[in-house]
Amino acid sequence: MEYFKPEGEKIICLLCAHYCRLRQGQKGMCRVNQNVSGAFKNLVYGYPVALHVDPVEKKPLYHFLPSTRALSLGTIGCNFKCSFCQNWCISQEKNLHVKEFIEPQRIVEMALKYECASIAYTYNEPTIFYPYAKDIAVIAHQKGIKNIFVTNGFASKEVVEDMSGIIDALNVDIKSFNETYYKKSLGGELHTLLENLKAWKKNGMWLEMTTLIVPTQNDSEEELHAIASFIAKELGVDTPWHLSAFHPDFHEQHLPHTPLSTLRRAYEIGKNAGLHHIYIGNTSVENATLCVTCKSVLIERKGFEVVENFLKEGRCPHCNTKLAGVFDEY
Repeated sequence: MEYFKPEGEKIICLLCAHYCRLRQGQKGMCRVNQNVSGAFKNLVYGYPVALHVDPVEKKPLYHFLPSTRALSLGTIGCNFKCSFCQNWCISQEKNLHVKEFIEPQRIVEMALKYECASIAYTYNEPTIFYPYAKDIAVIAHQKGIKNIFVTNGFASKEVVEDMSGIIDALNVDIKSFNETYYKKSLGGELHTLLENLKAWKKNGMWLEMTTLIVPTQNDSEEELHAIASFIAKELGVDTPWHLSAFHPDFHEQHLPHTPLSTLRRAYEIGKNAGLHHIYIGNTSVENATLCVTCKSVLIERKGFEVVENFLKEGRCPHCNTKLAGVFDEY
């Protein structure tokens, strides 16, 4: 795909749904994409500031190649302005970090060296460094490695379509179900996120949802029910929903930690909406995956570690029900 299009003396960035119109020398809202002499330049291409080997469960993805490793990378910058961001030290960083260039081929070689089944584009918003992520992902596929986006979902229509056949799985934040809150507090649009989710689902990508439940911000019963209902009706009842506990951070130091009672209430709301797989994160709660038919434990976890995986070719060993997800490719 083309990453920009000209508009008179400006260019329009086509990476995210802000569609920033940039004059010569101007950077987009993300602070990492710039109009340089009438052409598009991704200033963080080749310059990850975070690069780690993680369990894929930490993304979090619980139904995608469980027990495997993901080489995880991120850059600086973001197209949102979340006041509760828990990776704000890189997402809101304004200074470029360009000490060591790491070409896409080297990233894939690292993934192979550390026996990673996937590469995850995460830590900050990967849509803003999509040119780098795509070049890595294409090479990764040639080597049999899967690709994961951990994203706020505010990609452009062009990127959403371009991801097909390149990105295999996404964990997408649904941060709220309030359009005003999305615009004023986060800097995005709820309806764009929802349309992108439906498109990714239609294009056959594996999806898991995450909602960071922030006290007083998005923890009402009405809002949690709206999120759960959307997932069930538009993405399917087998789509996992991760309920993540907030801790005070960035500009929200005054807010309390999310009570376990709120997380359990959200869990019940999700179950009542028909969702089969709901997980409580950032707590000591155990998160086993159960068979939807006979309720047998299929995957037992402790934190982000898989203690036991009882699946047989992606199916329950007791009743042979297939578990929704991606299990057999690695």
